[in-house]
Amino acid sequence: MSPNKACAVLLDPEGRLLLFRHPRGDVQLVKGTIEVDEPAPDAALRELREESGIAPAQVIRDLGCWDARHHGQVWSFQLCATDLALPERWSHQTEDDHGHVFDFFWASQDRLPFADCHPLFRRALRQVLDRLEEA
Repeated sequence: MSPNKACAVLLDPEGRLLLFRHPRGDVQLVKGTIEVDEPAPDAALRELREESGIAPAQVIRDLGCWDARHHGQVWSFQLCATDLALPERWSHQTEDDHGHVFDFFWASQDRLPFADCHPLFRRALRQVLDRLEEA
């Protein structure tokens, strides 16, 4: 299974997951298209930088691929880390995705805002939780 989407999974020191609210109103993970010949870990770090402004960062573990069963998407989950001291909440104007402003926040793994997520991201969050538990 060859991935075409990269998802940067970032945890804070308390184990909370980085999420953002899209201007459409739904909550999402950092994810984007893997470019031709781009390794999935590089794509995850690029998406993290473009969508959240977080750089530098590094991939610390490949959490595997997931067939999203949505428009042919196969996601590569990459557990990332940064040495930056990040705030509780911040907004970032994206370099891609039409220059939207995304509102970032940390969510406890046991209180994720599933009701605020598109069904695709609900399923993705469940995958992330399972893979973090296995890691």
